[in-house]
Amino acid sequence: MSLSVFDLFKVGIGPSSSHTVGPMRAAFRFVDHLRRTGALTRTTRVSCELFGSLGATGHGHGSVKAVVLGLAGEQPHLVDPVAVEPQVLAVREEHRISLGGEHKITFDVDADIVLHRGERLDFHTNGMAFEAFDDGGARLVRREYYSVGGGFVLDEDETDRPALVEDAAPVAHPFCTGAELLVRAAETGGRISDVVLANEASWRPESETREHLLHIWQVMRECVEQGVRTGGVLPGGLEVRRRARDLHARLDEDADPMEWVTLYALAVNEENAAGGRVVTAPTNGAAGIVPAVLHYAHRFLPVFDDDAAVRFLLTAGAVGALFKENASISGAEVGCQGEVGSACSMAAAGLAELLGGTPEQVENAAEIGIEHNLGLTCDPIGGLVQIPCIERNAVAAIKAITAARMALRGDGKHHVSLDKAIKTMRDTGADMKDEYKETALGGLALNIVEC
Repeated sequence: MSLSVFDLFKVGIGPSSSHTVGPMRAAFRFVDHLRRTGALTRTTRVSCELFGSLGATGHGHGSVKAVVLGLAGEQPHLVDPVAVEPQVLAVREEHRISLGGEHKITFDVDADIVLHRGERLDFHTNGMAFEAFDDGGARLVRREYYSVGGGFVLDEDETDRPALVEDAAPVAHPFCTGAELLVRAAETGGRISDVVLANEASWRPESETREHLLHIWQVMRECVEQGVRTGGVLPGGLEVRRRARDLHARLDEDADPMEWVTLYALAVNEENAAGGRVVTAPTNGAAGIVPAVLHYAHRFLPVFDDDAAVRFLLTAGAVGALFKENASISGAEVGCQGEVGSACSMAAAGLAELLGGTPEQVENAAEIGIEHNLGLTCDPIGGLVQIPCIERNAVAAIKAITAARMALRGDGKHHVSLDKAIKTMRDTGADMKDEYKETALGGLALNIVEC
């Protein structure tokens, strides 16, 4: 397997990895393509069409803003969340944009970004088409991009292969399935985190891997801290009240640990819904689960240090890669089972390893985590990553802790393997109606509107 743990854990902004982070990256890549092909200075107009789930929920998920930012040269891991609204508003009011921050053209946000609610491109439901034109109206370039979940973006030349890391160097202990991962752990006599850490050495020194993972952990902590400091109402029109600050004020040191887990998850996902800085884990819509369980380990395990944080994220990343490689982490493709379900599985595995679980028990924890999220639909009310998404993260974080503890009570032997559960998730997603795949056209999104 060529996926790095950093393909699953990426710093970005809310509210959606596939609908915000992905379109921003796609727009950035389009401008870079214009620059590399010499077409940028000849461009006087650009347009973007959003298809499928992007077209259906583009405004609620921040896709339109993301395209504007990407065209202007912003990247998800670098953009200042506080500056987003003023920057997009300036483009909207001035009807001008500086492509890549260097080439100014006329740009009408409402006319030049088109949302197609009932159309999709063939390869993936989260499709985008960018076009550039010269001053005579002739089309210079047309490129298609696909946001395939977790912030991964493919262009039209990459649709015949999975979204893997660019460096194709062979890894020390390759695996593509859970069964193979267990074999590699047995061969090395180590833990799952040891296998993954050795594989990461194909791309960077171990010290850098640890440093980057601790940075991910730091961003997760900062997100929780910001979430528990901030009150008020979330943007988007639903008037959803932020609850993490008030909950934090009521908790004391002796509160039930699950109350703290709930707080951590709410804090992260409220920040995500507000467009704040979060870590995809493996997506924005499920960004609160892994941090909540990692915070639980930090607060309640008798021994927790930097090495524990690193091992947790390495193990969780291995499980996330299995979902990405063998099924999907895109709510628009398989429903929320691919987002919250995979995140629950990842967090359960990470905690099981910290609790001293064998590789077999870790795999069992991951299987329990996804098995009890199978069939979970993605039906956000109003196309916003708020209801039921925020509470769903809190519930799944508690599920993950339960899954880890259940697995450690056994010997690692169980009837349903993680691989079978992942295949079942993929098959269930294929059978699921599109109305339940992040379109805001079914389930709660439809019935609440009708009420």
